[in-house]
Amino acid sequence: MLVLIVVVAKFTQLVKKSNNNIYSASITGKISKIETSEKGESTVFITGLEGNEVKQVIPTGLNLIVSENQTVKADQALTKDPNVGGFGQTETEIVLQSANRIIGYLAFISTTFLLQTFLVIKKKQFEKVQASELEF
Repeated sequence: MLVLIVVVAKFTQLVKKSNNNIYSASITGKISKIETSEKGESTVFITGLEGNEVKQVIPTGLNLIVSENQTVKADQALTKDPNVGGFGQTETEIVLQSANRIIGYLAFISTTFLLQTFLVIKKKQFEKVQASELEF
């Protein structure tokens, strides 16, 4: 049982985080430098208390809340929580559907209904012809 817990703990450390999570510091230490790549990814270098340096890559779109020479603790947030606030809070009105989409959908459904009806009628005609040919 203990082995399973250790394996699960190691696996969760290896899994990459998505950009919907808060990125936190992996060790306690001081942020030595912050670099931003051409793609917009931020790389945070944290120098630990023992002198070891850890590099953490933060994907594009997340806002850093830390700065260089700032001291951080392990598991302290490095980015803002992207889930705070929810979706569409800056929207002023809600548009459920475009009128053209609804008209197009109704036209498609009507055409499909008529075509299916005509196919059933044609099938019945064909069956009647086959039945009449068998009688002779």
